[in-house]
Amino acid sequence: MELRDIEIFLVVAEELHFGRSAERLLVSQARVSQAIRKQERRIGAALFERTSRTVRLTSVGRQLRDDLQPVYAGLHASLERARMTASGVTGRLRVGMMPFNLVDMHHYWRTFRSRHPQWELEIRQLAYVDPFGRLRDDAMDVLVTWLPVQEPDLTVGPVLCTDSRVLAVAAGHPLAERTSAHLEMFADFQHAVAPNMPDYWEDSYLPFHTAQGRPIERGSLVTNAEELINQVGMGEIIHGFPSHVTRHWGMPNIRWLPVTDLAALSFALVWRTEAENELISALADTVREAGTLRF
Repeated sequence: MELRDIEIFLVVAEELHFGRSAERLLVSQARVSQAIRKQERRIGAALFERTSRTVRLTSVGRQLRDDLQPVYAGLHASLERARMTASGVTGRLRVGMMPFNLVDMHHYWRTFRSRHPQWELEIRQLAYVDPFGRLRDDAMDVLVTWLPVQEPDLTVGPVLCTDSRVLAVAAGHPLAERTSAHLEMFADFQHAVAPNMPDYWEDSYLPFHTAQGRPIERGSLVTNAEELINQVGMGEIIHGFPSHVTRHWGMPNIRWLPVTDLAALSFALVWRTEAENELISALADTVREAGTLRF
């Protein structure tokens, strides 16, 4: 299997969407489909289950992903170390974002880079797929995500921002003319959910029940922000967000309702405890000194 085909397979296995994979890889969707078909013919089994709405790994696909990830990561890391050495860079810090990388947060990144020009800082938006796994498999060094995080192998660092809550609904939705929302309303409509989220962590973002004990129903699985907001805009679901999304998405078909009875979300640096190093400590120090943003 050629290296490029391995990369294509692993990106599709992460994104679970052929169009987004093509955009990320800077190739055509036809090229992605062709590479996957070639691998499936060579192996003699399907790697993905495809429907008009979803893409999922088969058992063979999951096994191949698990086998290839460490091999590809090791080769990619070796090439990166050679490139960095040649350019005088002595280290790289990879930060995965669960909130959007708003311009307000750029002060943290600029300060870190100015203090430590010998290190590269790489900021990446993550898909909504097993984000703690990205730390544990060494795909990311630091995660920016909402609290609480109660994982015994992870360290919770300083808070970058604290954000109030809004409910997103389509412009033609029955709630669209309201000026605010409360949690009890959430139980009247479908919501979406991301895969592989710990229950306590999902509940802190979108509770499973209202204060009166009514279930808040989850509908289809989503793996990225674009898919999520598209379902809201089509009126298929409503969904709660931290309020910073209103500054990222200016969409005429979406109405944003302040939620009066949901606690604000705080987003913090999180990293694998045993992987803590000089670069991670330096970023944590930068955030502590700069202070917490409030939206």
